[in-house]
Parts: sequence; structure tokens; C-alpha cells
Amino acid sequence: MSSARFRLNADELRELSARRDGPGLRRAAAHLGAVVLGMAAIAQAGFTWWVVPLILLTGWPMAFLFNAMHECAHQTAFRTRGFNLALGHAAGLFIMLPYEYYRHFHWDHHRHTQQPGLDPEMGLNLPHTRGGLLWLMLGFPVWFKRNVPTLLRHAAGRVQAPWVPEDKRPLIVREARAYLAVYALIAAGALAAGPGALLVWLAPLAAGQMLLRPYLLAEHTGCGQSRDMFENSRSIDTHALVRFFAWNMPYHAEHHAYPAVPFHALPRLRERAAPYVRRLTPGYLAAVRQVFAFLVRGQEPPHTGEVTAAAPTRPAP
Repeated sequence: MSSARFRLNADELRELSARRDGPGLRRAAAHLGAVVLGMAAIAQAGFTWWVVPLILLTGWPMAFLFNAMHECAHQTAFRTRGFNLALGHAAGLFIMLPYEYYRHFHWDHHRHTQQPGLDPEMGLNLPHTRGGLLWLMLGFPVWFKRNVPTLLRHAAGRVQAPWVPEDKRPLIVREARAYLAVYALIAAGALAAGPGALLVWLAPLAAGQMLLRPYLLAEHTGCGQSRDMFENSRSIDTHALVRFFAWNMPYHAEHHAYPAVPFHALPRLRERAAPYVRRLTPGYLAAVRQVFAFLVRGQEPPHTGEVTAAAPTRPAP
């Protein structure tokens, strides 16, 4: 195979990076619509056996609102900045992850992808036992050891994360307090409506973590620690419906190489970059097996693509 390095020229980058409102509005309407319909079905089912499959089905698009927020954090879901802000906060409220705080966290992740001590995503201690990995994939350790304590700490006025600039810390405090105020209103309404009211939100959100956490672990776990985005990030060949609710983020190496490219243009970027992606996995079951083998058995995942392929090393998200 050729040893040429992959890099978009200026015209290609301009074409692929064009931001538009239409694709984001359609995707957001369909994604949020699936969540709302699922919640309505759960409410209608009540405490019957039908509620279990409905919770599992609704949990998938609900938890994957993370991807909608992620796209908004890049300001690429829409051309209009206000739309990115609105959907980002709506998704953040749904999944209990404040949007502005996540933007700063994610900016550092892109600046220092797979760099120990610098990439905040590497701050989560990954288990090396079967039981520990299963527990992590259920999502509860992330919720109760990181997300919820961080939200409460910020609401108390303590913002200590090094990736949050000093002048942005008051904003992070106000955001956390606003989120908690919304949750308090929801809880009060749920108490008035009856014990099953929160079932339509919290139960599918918890169930959805069983799909979201393995998805997130597959993005970088076991990949290299170089500055080459096609080496330190994993792309997944998966079903179109998975790509839909993930806002095309299974094309993750391509996204890290060119994070200014909106979700709707990632398939076109993938067509051009595919031969150079060095961490390409056929489906999420294969990716989970690679993550398991790396963490529990210490086995290095396989490489694909060009041996000398390289992408930009300091992209702006």
C-alpha cells in the first residue's frame, strides 16, 4: 500500500466543514421525537410487564443524547449558534451532564487525546478484571463517582478542574445550580404526579448506560498514545441506525482528525480517509471484545490501514 500521508486540501476541508441548520434540525427532531415517544409509551404501560422492553428501547436514544450534546459542543450540529446552545443544554439536562462544563472537558480531550496525565478522559481508572469491567459498562461508576459528585461540587461553588479556565468558573457554577433547580422542579412534579412519574425518565436513562458506556470505551481504549489521530482513536463499521443515534460518531478517528467537520459530512470524510484509519473495527461486539482483551488480558488490538498514515495532530474541536 502507498505510504502517502492523508490530509485534506483547503478546498476539501472548506467543503466538508460547511455548517448547515437543516441536517441538524432534522436529526434533532427525529432523535428527540424517539425519546419523547418512548417516554409516552412507558407512561402508558405503567407497572406492567410491557414496561421492561419499553424502558430498554427508550434507553438507547435517551442515553445517546450524549452524542447530540457532543455535536453541539463542537458547534457543528447547526450553523446557528443559538440552536447548538439550546440542544446542547436540553441534551445535557436529559443525561445529567451540564453542557458548558462538558465543552471545556471535551476541548482538553481533543487537545491531548490519549496523552496520560493530560487527556481528562484518561482520568477514569479502568478496571482490569471481568467483574470490574462489567460493572463499569453498566455505567453506574461514572454516574455516582464522577458525574453526580462533580455536579454537586460545582453547585457548591467549587470548580477545580484544570481544563476550566478561571474566568469561566462562575459560568460553570451558575450552570450547575440551574440544572439542580430544574431537577428539583422535576422531582416536585413527580411527587405530585405519583411514584411512577420518574420511571419514564430515570429508568430508561439508567438502562441506556449499558449501551452508551461500551460505546464510549470503544472510542480510544487500547489505541495508541501517539499524536496521530488515526492511531489513537478507533472507528467502527456499524449499522446505519446506530450511526443515526450516535450522530455518525462511530467514524471517530475521522472526527478526531478533523473535528470541525459536522456530523452530516463525516460519511464523506470517511470515504476519503478509510484506507488510512489504523484502528478500524467491524462492529461494536468486535470492539467490546478488543476492549475486554486489552484491559483484562493485556492483548494489543490489531491495526488496519496505512502504516505511516497521519492526520493533523492539534485540531480545534
